Amino acid sequence: MSERDSSSPVDTDWWRGAVIYQIYPRSYQDTDGDGTGDLKGITERLPHIASLGVDAIWVSPFFKSPMRDFGYDVSDYEDVDPMFGTIGDFKEMVDNAHALGLKVMIDQVLSHSSSEHPWFIESRSSRTNDKADWYVWADAKPDGSPPNNWLSIFGGSAWQWETGRRQYYLHNFLASQPDFNLHNPEVQDALLSSVRFWLDLGVDGFRLDTINFYFHDQQLRDNPPLVPELRNASIAPDVNPYNFQDHLYDKNQPDNLEFLRRLRALLETYPGSAAVGEVGDAQRGLQIVSDYTSGGDKVHMCYSFDLLSATPPTVGHLGKVVSDFETTVTDGWACWAFSNHDVRRHATRWSETFGDTPRHLKLLAGVLLTLRGSVCIYQGEELGLPEAELSFEDLRDPYGIQFWPTFKGRDGCRTPMVWSADDKSGGFSSGKPWLPVPGEHLALAVDRQEADPDSVLSHYRNFIRFRKQHLPLVKGSVELDHQNDKVFCFRRRHGNETIICAFNMSDETQTIDLADEEVSTLRGSGFSGTSAGKTITIPPIDAYFGLVG
Repeated sequence: MSERDSSSPVDTDWWRGAVIYQIYPRSYQDTDGDGTGDLKGITERLPHIASLGVDAIWVSPFFKSPMRDFGYDVSDYEDVDPMFGTIGDFKEMVDNAHALGLKVMIDQVLSHSSSEHPWFIESRSSRTNDKADWYVWADAKPDGSPPNNWLSIFGGSAWQWETGRRQYYLHNFLASQPDFNLHNPEVQDALLSSVRFWLDLGVDGFRLDTINFYFHDQQLRDNPPLVPELRNASIAPDVNPYNFQDHLYDKNQPDNLEFLRRLRALLETYPGSAAVGEVGDAQRGLQIVSDYTSGGDKVHMCYSFDLLSATPPTVGHLGKVVSDFETTVTDGWACWAFSNHDVRRHATRWSETFGDTPRHLKLLAGVLLTLRGSVCIYQGEELGLPEAELSFEDLRDPYGIQFWPTFKGRDGCRTPMVWSADDKSGGFSSGKPWLPVPGEHLALAVDRQEADPDSVLSHYRNFIRFRKQHLPLVKGSVELDHQNDKVFCFRRRHGNETIICAFNMSDETQTIDLADEEVSTLRGSGFSGTSAGKTITIPPIDAYFGLVG
């Protein structure tokens, strides 16, 4: 099969405004008692995801891998790692998701592979083999040092010496994750073939890992230093010297645009498939999002780290993010997220500034789910889970081990999902979980929140339902309105319908006076703001949604 066959109409625009639920397979549900989640576990828990009203799932890597970076180091792009199950288990998961009305997106790691991939094993064996230039190789400088000053996000030089070839190879991440040379068309063909493999198995789209890392500067020019005032810790922790460089040459290359067009052309042969790219760049993220999503001939949507950073979601910051996006990205499309498998959970990350009560978390959910763009929700976010505090002995993440204790890595956001409050493993596994289940998470388990109509979980379900009932909140344009330092306010427009969305970020009741308009309150959002004529009143840490006219 080369193309998706269907006698029924396909909604090729489903991704625009979609709510996507991210699953980290190791930590979602274990069905065989080995302490690690698996594909059968995802299938078992799909009804929970469907009950949220989301449109799609994004499944983090489950491919065959030595797991040095927990699946983001792929050793076989067309097979399931045995710890997660089989191809049959994957197909069963896809079929069950589709039966529940859920699209399925999977991670594609196209910038690098595992050093145990057969392609790299052949490439490293000599300078003359058939795959000798499938990865980025370079000679040492005359003094034996690396070819240039490029740094790895995981610490140290981005170059690793290979004794067999007597050359360095590039790795933007771990030394066991060598970077592909996508300047070679054969490499592009091989990677696109792996994309086709999963499309033929029924997936509806892809989350493209580190999409702006695909190409490197072929001249291997040194990155210039970045002035201290522009250093930004949103991509790497502030203890990492990676932030000291302006990454002009090790990523973000214009050559990527043509490859993304090739990828999009492949996706177009499978109607309804879509892709979202992860843009990792602190200085020019929005411009890259614009470049990669404009014109309808590259990826459908991208996300940058503007709302995944430590910067708290004040009215000023949110307004700047929306304004900058609308100015820079124009005809492109964003996919917004507050949390994922790489950053501290936002319930903790912003708690010192914004608070971490259910009321605060509900308000943040309302903000995220009404911005113009699509949305990613990370597993456990719908429960309001905080970041787990782990001891050094419990760490599994090489990133955290490298920079401990100043930076504790990503394990704290990857602990197992909690389903049952009365089980010490949270209902995740009958064995010892691969990461500890924090005691404070148990009180927030699904079964505890299911019975509470005022829980964070109930709020997510209700608000996503409310969002789907109003097309401007899904696909409409956005316009900032009535901004001050207390209320984040904007309008969403679609067709002849305009909705005002106003979020009171303060601890005091706020009012908004509309000079020439009247609004009628929209019910069912779960928020308490009201309107009377031309005046909107919003209680503390609350929101208002109203129809104009």
